[in-house]
Amino acid sequence: MNIQVPNGRKHLLFQKAKPFLGVIFLQAGLAGMDIISKAALNEGMSNYVFVVYRHVVATVVIAPFALALDKKIRPKMTTSIFAKIMLLSLLEPVIDQNLYFLGMKYTTATFAAAMANVLPAITFVMAYIFRLEKIRLMSIRSQAKIIGTLATVAGAMIMTLVEGPNIGLPWTKDGSSHAHQHGQVNLQHSIKGAIMITTGCFSWACFMILQAIVLKTYPAELSLTAWICVLGTVEGTAVALVMEKGNSAAWSIAWDTKFLAAVYSGIFCSGIAYYVQGVVMKERGPVFVTAFSPLSMVMVAGLSSFILSEQMYLGRVVGAIIIVIGLYFVVWGKKKDYEPHLIAELEFLPTKQSKNLDEQGDGCSNLEVVATNPCEEASSHSTRQTSEENNKS
Repeated sequence: MNIQVPNGRKHLLFQKAKPFLGVIFLQAGLAGMDIISKAALNEGMSNYVFVVYRHVVATVVIAPFALALDKKIRPKMTTSIFAKIMLLSLLEPVIDQNLYFLGMKYTTATFAAAMANVLPAITFVMAYIFRLEKIRLMSIRSQAKIIGTLATVAGAMIMTLVEGPNIGLPWTKDGSSHAHQHGQVNLQHSIKGAIMITTGCFSWACFMILQAIVLKTYPAELSLTAWICVLGTVEGTAVALVMEKGNSAAWSIAWDTKFLAAVYSGIFCSGIAYYVQGVVMKERGPVFVTAFSPLSMVMVAGLSSFILSEQMYLGRVVGAIIIVIGLYFVVWGKKKDYEPHLIAELEFLPTKQSKNLDEQGDGCSNLEVVATNPCEEASSHSTRQTSEENNKS
């Protein structure tokens, strides 16, 4: 007897892995953005202008795909939906990104990526308030989610306030004495940057929650992404014109790091990222999407020490470890939320078994038995029974 694994089960396993692949890809893209954006900001690029150029690029790339691929599924635009999209484009493309990049100017790419790890905690609390996340205090998995959330906040505070000794990596030796001389200034900048980045993360969490809500009435991810980028460009331009008034040089751009940062972040971190997180969010919710943000921090910490020669301090390493531990508490706690759904899909998936019967020894007989779900079996049995009664009569 040869038992064949049905293609349906392989498809189910792939569907189960897709959300994880999506968020890992998302965090890899964000890690690259932190490195390239920090390099552009160090060269004097205005964070307000950078946000505008980023969403111009995202609009140019995403809009054609949205027009072509969402033509049949795009719902009718209403005043309520348009107002929510305008709010979305204000929360993330304008408020969050400007505060995040401004905070990065005061600190480092590694510090900014680490502070962004308060995002899962903020999103978790807001998702619970809006009933997008279930909490049962007597459940060990719910307790794990709460402990993990608190750990991410604690780790972020440690990275902000505790510096500790310089680890002294060989490739960052040149900047160690300068950093030591300006330790007090760096601490002040760290606090300023931490406040800005945390406020930006709160705005980002609001964006995630609102995006999950909007997708229920406007389930066209590409079109929603295009609208966010278009309106984000308009609103960001208005902010940049006010903040950079009389500074026309801030808008100049050439074939340099500034241009690369605008193109990269526009394509990967605005266009593709908004779409990917929307798709994953529809299946797993906003807390799942934001829970993987520490992966970006790990990637940034390694790359920035090589590329930007940023110093690595013991306090930040300890804080980072606590954040990562908290992340996996949250992921373990959320795993149970989706197991019943997957088990139900497995139970109702059609299963095929092929049997080679060789009663005569010639191997010519072949019988295929198909077992379907209980409802279909009951319906099939009822139909056969009725047919047999009709033949008898």
